[in-house]
Amino acid sequence: MTIKVGDTIPAGKLMTPGADGPREITTDEIFKGKTVVLFAVPGAFTPTCSAKHLPGFIAHAADFAGKGVDTIACLAVNDVFVMDAWAKDQNSGPQVLMLADGSAAFTRQLGLDLDLIARGLGIRAQRFALVAKDGVVTHLAVEQPGGFDVSRAEAVLATL
Repeated sequence: MTIKVGDTIPAGKLMTPGADGPREITTDEIFKGKTVVLFAVPGAFTPTCSAKHLPGFIAHAADFAGKGVDTIACLAVNDVFVMDAWAKDQNSGPQVLMLADGSAAFTRQLGLDLDLIARGLGIRAQRFALVAKDGVVTHLAVEQPGGFDVSRAEAVLATL
């Protein structure tokens, strides 16, 4: 079942790059007591993700903070080393928390996984964005296949 507005973010563990190397991070650490914008991309280093999706959130980080957002997080079904390399390539700095869901376990819990096995890409995350306040989803925008409209930074900002 797909997560929806009013649902609580499921308990889970992800990986995030850090100054001392990869570390595990729980959904409680990410969401508890905070307003969080979580956006997901089908894959790090992919064209739309690298040219538009992540850069939009980096460029608007101050705007999100001004609207009361504590954390902007980027989720992808990639390993933490790929997410670290992508963060460095995109110069995302501390503005965006990079989250690796290497086995798609958390993405599946959300019900937002995308089967791209036939295209040689495995299981990925659908392109989406959500806003959660203290772990409760207040906004969810899932893109149609191939779309990039409702999950872009500007569209999410407009909902805050």
